[in-house]
Amino acid sequence: ERGERGAASALKAVRSLTFQLSGAQLGITVTNLVIGMLSEPSIAKLIRGPVEAAGLHPAAASTLALVIGTALSTVVLMVVGELVPKNWAISSPLAVAKAVATPQRGFTAVFRPFISHLNNTANRIVRRFGLEPTEELASARSPQELVALARHSAKEGALEADTAELFVRTLNLSELTAENVMTPRVQVTALDLHATAEDVANATRATGLSRFPVYRGSLDTVVGVAHIKDVLEIPADRRPRTRVSELLREPLLVPETLTVDKLLDRLSGKLAMAVVIDEYGGTAGVATLEDIVEEVVGEVRDEHDPHETPDLAAAGEDADGRALWSADGAARTDQLRRIGLRVPEGPYETLAGLIAAELGRIPTVDDSVELAGWRIDVVDASGRRAARALLHAPLPGSEGRTEDER
Repeated sequence: ERGERGAASALKAVRSLTFQLSGAQLGITVTNLVIGMLSEPSIAKLIRGPVEAAGLHPAAASTLALVIGTALSTVVLMVVGELVPKNWAISSPLAVAKAVATPQRGFTAVFRPFISHLNNTANRIVRRFGLEPTEELASARSPQELVALARHSAKEGALEADTAELFVRTLNLSELTAENVMTPRVQVTALDLHATAEDVANATRATGLSRFPVYRGSLDTVVGVAHIKDVLEIPADRRPRTRVSELLREPLLVPETLTVDKLLDRLSGKLAMAVVIDEYGGTAGVATLEDIVEEVVGEVRDEHDPHETPDLAAAGEDADGRALWSADGAARTDQLRRIGLRVPEGPYETLAGLIAAELGRIPTVDDSVELAGWRIDVVDASGRRAARALLHAPLPGSEGRTEDER
């Protein structure tokens, strides 16, 4: 696209990669045969004299010289003709591709009939084994392979660590579900169907949110979504008399098992909030575009989120010199694993669930849990759950020690 010399030819070569590789293989094979035929006798002739002078029988000297000549020519061909070009191409793939694409395509154009015949013959043999030949570019990389490549590139310095992490998190979206990214039911701010436009405005002032689920009777029966934008179009003196039912937008209902990449496709246009439904038909929570963005880039906060605190944030060190983390009870187990806390498998998705499972009861303030060298102190237990906790990381070298070992 930028008009780089050789780039257009390289792009055309990539589009017929199998054919170009077959042509390259033909060229390598023919070159090896020709050089071998010419160099082996010449090298053998040079060596035979000194070998005979060493006292070896002429017949044995001739055989030994031929063996040495063959070995030397093979080594030179392997190193100079194959390994050096291969390593050079791996080190500078784009530059090499632009340099060799034109002569390579010229060679394959001249020998196209012969190369095509060889390719077709090889494909027929492969089909005999019950396999279908495919183009080299037909099999895409799996997400796991791309994750490994991104992390390796970051380790080698080819990618910025932050860029690689964003890439990995984006790829991992397909492994997460709506349940993983949603705001749980107990934290959802919702409005009754009998509320007014003034109630919507008040809810926005209190929370900084712009969209609210509207329910009939209970949150399990969501009938629509109210948007502050619709309220602002109503004169202030009419808002107390305007029912929220007059402002309802169609709700987007999704199952909690829907993967986040598919959820992102559904959250397009004016649908920026989805109501997540559990397997029993009740409301499990709500998911927004912001929730998905935060899954990739981390916490997103602005002037409209005055009361919002991050799920997980570094908080310095404690008196013992241990790294300290402040965590919301809604922090997910995969977020905890990112900071090094090895969370055991269990029937929970959040830090609050982990604490309750470890204690075996409803947590209270000042409860403490020891887990894999970490100490988790409950500092807020409102709403019959560990609403907030302090996480004390183990000292370097003490990870994984049990209580008995300490």
